[in-house]
Amino acid sequence: MLGSQIAAARRELGWTAAELAERVGVSAPVISRLEKGHPTTQIGTVLEAAVLCGVPLFGRDPSNPAALRDLAQAERDRAALLPTRVRQHTVQIDDDF
Repeated sequence: MLGSQIAAARRELGWTAAELAERVGVSAPVISRLEKGHPTTQIGTVLEAAVLCGVPLFGRDPSNPAALRDLAQAERDRAALLPTRVRQHTVQIDDDF
């Protein structure tokens, strides 16, 4: 969820992944993994990118406990509109022993 918010904010700012990577001090592939939600991305990198892009870290309205839940649902709804993979990966099984 946070990765997709960072990606959306980066695009709104008009930055490329390479530009954000330079500002954060990492490589562009790290930003790509961050935006895809890769679990091995360092939390410091995620937080730095979020702050630079202006993504709120603790929900939009801290006095409303349902705000984070609503934000998560909005992100799921938006992600549902995006296309899945363009090319489906087919696995070739080599069963010739």
